Amino acid sequence: MVFRSFAQFSAVLALGAVLALGAQALISPSIAAQPFMETALEQLRGARASLEQAAQDKAGHRVAAIGLVDQAIEQVRAGIAAAR
Repeated sequence: MVFRSFAQFSAVLALGAVLALGAQALISPSIAAQPFMETALEQLRGARASLEQAAQDKAGHRVAAIGLVDQAIEQVRAGIAAAR
């Protein structure tokens, strides 16, 4: 391709940059999207809510389960953050 002027060259260069950045913007969200991790996070939050509503007396197991679910929630959040 032969450019007739610097302005034409600049326009083609700018268009190429816009297309490259646009392609990157389309690709990046698909890489960063974590639908399974997001679903797991929602389910863990639901499990925690169920444990909170359960009867109090479970010989400490309910409280321990809540703590473990909280740890799992933090790990899932860290995994999501690491993928971004």
